[in-house]
Amino acid sequence: MRSNSFTINRIPGAFRRVFGLYLAIFLVVTTASAQRIAVLTPADNDQSSSFVSDLKASLGKKLPLLDDELSFSAFRSVNPETPFNMTMETGMQIGEVIGCQYFVLIKTGTSRRFSLEKPPYFEAHAAVFVVSSRTGRLVFWRMQSLEAPEAKQSEALLAASAPLLATEMAEKLKQVRVAELAENPAARIEEIPAPDLPEAKNFRPPMPYKRIKPEYTTTAYLYSVTATVDALLDVDQNGNILRIEIARWAGYGLDEAVIEAIRKMNWRPGEKNGKTLPVRVLLRYNFKKIDKEPER
Repeated sequence: MRSNSFTINRIPGAFRRVFGLYLAIFLVVTTASAQRIAVLTPADNDQSSSFVSDLKASLGKKLPLLDDELSFSAFRSVNPETPFNMTMETGMQIGEVIGCQYFVLIKTGTSRRFSLEKPPYFEAHAAVFVVSSRTGRLVFWRMQSLEAPEAKQSEALLAASAPLLATEMAEKLKQVRVAELAENPAARIEEIPAPDLPEAKNFRPPMPYKRIKPEYTTTAYLYSVTATVDALLDVDQNGNILRIEIARWAGYGLDEAVIEAIRKMNWRPGEKNGKTLPVRVLLRYNFKKIDKEPER
């Protein structure tokens, strides 16, 4: 079972700054720190030590890594309430404080699994989030999981998979860096005015003719993910979607599910004083796993 809710909101000032000022962030992240990577484990536990150590060792051969203790101290100074479900603004703030181009967030665990097709087994898993300090975007996400009859065996297999994952991450970041440097800032566009402003009286925001719920993915269900995904959506004067930006990411396939659902919807354009016009809106989706109640 799954549950998700959907709302259309005016865009807070924080998101307006994030969406239109990427070039300013290029100046904040200095050339000296542009190649640096920070690896962080906000939910650190004993099970994560081998995998994280091996991942850092392999990644450090390809990219310069920052000091763990200093990076984590800077991260804690920002104190994000949901480190694995972060807004773009928070991501940029963390990257600026640490002084890196990208930072990696790792969440690990070992779970006992049951299946009708085989005996019980253990799964060691690591959710790996890579965030760009320039944009605050989640630029890489991977759920790495290995299984074995015993917990220690599954954890050893997970650690052994780290070098290959590090290679994949390094190659992806090269591509992301090129794409970010070539990207143009988002164009200025009308936004939903605050309800107490005079402009709101004759303003009608874009609305879908039929709302479509994004999928609560199998991966999110398996790991009991509760998350919020925010999407900034530009709708033109004819109701066509110009651009979708995930302004608060979650991983686990939920961001992609939101984008897919938005693209399936037909939109009524926004209006101002009776005339249609392009409008930027913030869409918010809340996801939560709901277990099926047992039959009585």
